[in-house]
Amino acid sequence: MAKKIFAKLYIALILVVLYAPIVFIAVFSFTEAKSLGNWTGFSFSLYKSLFTGGMQNSSGLISAVNNTLLIALVASAIATVLGTVAAIGIFNMKGRSKQAIQFLNNIPMINPDIITGVSLFLLFVFLHISQGYLTVILAHVTFCTPYVVLNVLPKLHQMNPNIYEAALDLGATPMQALRKVLVPVLRPGMISGFILSFTMSLDDFAVTFFTRGTIGLDTLSTFIYTDARKGGLTPELKPLMTIIFLIILVVLLAMNLKKTKNQNE
Repeated sequence: MAKKIFAKLYIALILVVLYAPIVFIAVFSFTEAKSLGNWTGFSFSLYKSLFTGGMQNSSGLISAVNNTLLIALVASAIATVLGTVAAIGIFNMKGRSKQAIQFLNNIPMINPDIITGVSLFLLFVFLHISQGYLTVILAHVTFCTPYVVLNVLPKLHQMNPNIYEAALDLGATPMQALRKVLVPVLRPGMISGFILSFTMSLDDFAVTFFTRGTIGLDTLSTFIYTDARKGGLTPELKPLMTIIFLIILVVLLAMNLKKTKNQNE
């Protein structure tokens, strides 16, 4: 009994440590006070300022959000295609070569972001590639693709290996078999890989910081970093963080409800 109580208290403590800061920010996003922790009464003024552009750094923050979403969507889409093709290739490999490629695929996920960022920065400088949107997207594709491979491979192992060959025997071309047989089977893994890649790209700072160049390209993470160095954070970041958290929460709840529904059917 004591162990169960201790385990529950331990889990509760972890949840409090993880989510208390987010709840704290969400609560103080509904007050007019500019400084965090100063409650001056319930108000939607920060939300209104966020959506109407009434803040001092309005254009910079909105531009950073747009850049973040654009880069995350493009990089995640490319990584999903590359990762799926790579997973199929790895699945069909044999012996030590397969183990070696899987080992190499895991390195970018374990490698610290700052090392990846500096390495890609030096590579782009060596290749004389002008830094900007292109280099940031390429960098994000680089560290997102292994996560897609990791999500698609289990679906390949669960798949009946004969259905692809059967499609070819029935007259389908390799591309038709890929599109009509493999992709529907791999779709859950591809979706999971895309969502994970999108989240990783959305959250990244170190790689983006080293590969964005000096053209003034800001994502949300680099905007917050620059803003913090000026001596404080833009108050409208509180409602923005709250909205992002709620969107992610709704998406996760919808996915889990759909998964539970499918398991019960």
